[in-house]
Amino acid sequence: MRRDIRKVWCALVRVRERTAVLTQAQLDDVLKPRVVTIEETADGPNAFVAADGMATHYRRTVTTDALDDGRFRVHQRVEVESNRSIGVWAVLFGPMLASHLGKIGGDRKPPFWFPPDKLDDRAVAALSCICALAAILGYAEILLSQTLTYAAQEFGAHKAAQGVALAAARVDVVIALPLAILADRRGRRWLAVNTAAAACVFSALGALAPNLIGLTMTQILARGAANACLAITGVMLAEEMPAGARAWATGLAAMATTVGSGLCVFALPLADLASGAWRILYLVPLAFVPLVYRVSRNLQETHRYVAQAASGVSPRSMVDLMRTHRGRFALVAGSAALLSVFLTPAFQFQNEWLRTERGFSGAQITLFLVVTSIPGGVGIFVGGRLAESGRRVVGAIATFGGVAFTVAQFWSWGLLIYVFSGLSTIIGSATVPALGVYGPELFPTEVRSAANGAIGLVSRIGSVIGLVIAGELGDRIGLSRAFTYLAIGPVLLTVLILVAYPETAHHTLEDLNPEDRPL
Repeated sequence: MRRDIRKVWCALVRVRERTAVLTQAQLDDVLKPRVVTIEETADGPNAFVAADGMATHYRRTVTTDALDDGRFRVHQRVEVESNRSIGVWAVLFGPMLASHLGKIGGDRKPPFWFPPDKLDDRAVAALSCICALAAILGYAEILLSQTLTYAAQEFGAHKAAQGVALAAARVDVVIALPLAILADRRGRRWLAVNTAAAACVFSALGALAPNLIGLTMTQILARGAANACLAITGVMLAEEMPAGARAWATGLAAMATTVGSGLCVFALPLADLASGAWRILYLVPLAFVPLVYRVSRNLQETHRYVAQAASGVSPRSMVDLMRTHRGRFALVAGSAALLSVFLTPAFQFQNEWLRTERGFSGAQITLFLVVTSIPGGVGIFVGGRLAESGRRVVGAIATFGGVAFTVAQFWSWGLLIYVFSGLSTIIGSATVPALGVYGPELFPTEVRSAANGAIGLVSRIGSVIGLVIAGELGDRIGLSRAFTYLAIGPVLLTVLILVAYPETAHHTLEDLNPEDRPL
């Protein structure tokens, strides 16, 4: 097959023109409507369009000329404009989408970057809006952990005090849980949008903190709103995505969170300017408030919540949830606690360990975090795509591998710190889509948000236990030994995933929760 590829860029519409010499069988395949990524319908002789999905505008036309040897010279022209609801994310998906759709031939499998199921307009809009909110919340989520070592230096607080502060910040679940429960009664969208804005405002209050207690209090409010929003938007993704795209979408939202986290990391050198310069980083979220309301214009209430509300069935109480779904709740919540016992202190104390035990400056910490965190996007993306074929194996491998390399990092020096941290990030990040999707999947619509809020509560308890233990052991025997002992929890979780977890890939939420009304 000979091809002549010409790329023409015009405004928002990308045009791909290709010419190839094909056999009769190959030509017959080209002239069939395609159903991968975008579902085509005929629009005249050898012309095809798509109604919805990843493209706002799409048209494929094919012209043919018969050759003397029985083959055909085929010229294909594809015009594609990414769905406008994608917004800024079109910078990433636009070129990939145009490249895929511009191919000639029988490409009947989704590309590596796309889930097995197609997305309609509604799913695309929900995914793009939720990813934008996730990016904003990513900054607020890591703000305290990234700046605490500098704030503690100004306030004269030692490692144990930092551990207590980080543990106290986990009280944010007292705020997040009631908001998550309310989302089952008042709707997902309104709460998701306004808790995101509140997280930005409360984060900014940290710039005025007079001491470590004051800083911790402001961030309890900020993190409470942020975690409520993340729990609710996680539920919204599960309720809006097709069965073969839930883990993939969860992975994309997690990747978007790292965008906001990366912004915070890039701004970290500002903390080296003066003893109180870390406060500048707390003012940045104020600029995100108008963005929250702007990107949420295309976000709709989930169709499953609308159907549930229209049925007239009242949401169940938390007591009823614990009674009727105690097995699933114990499984998912217990797993979250076992993972948080290790991961939360490992992440929160990493900067302290780099600064005090390995002598890193603020600029060196920033370089380290950038170099070792960027590969995490690969792990999240690949993990989300693989998890659409099966959650359990991906989750178990990612859990064990990520923890093993993290422990190795805390025992290493020099270049090996970067190597082990990078490996732990790549492998461990796959747990986010592989395991994170279970919370929304295993509970019915009427209690889905409340269940995920309650899972967050148990996870926070695990975080507090891990932070306190790491802080105390860190002062006594060093952080390296402390994290070696804390790794026992995730090792137990690896076994639990393989033995007790159900496989949910490609099952609709109604299949997994028969009490839900069929859509």
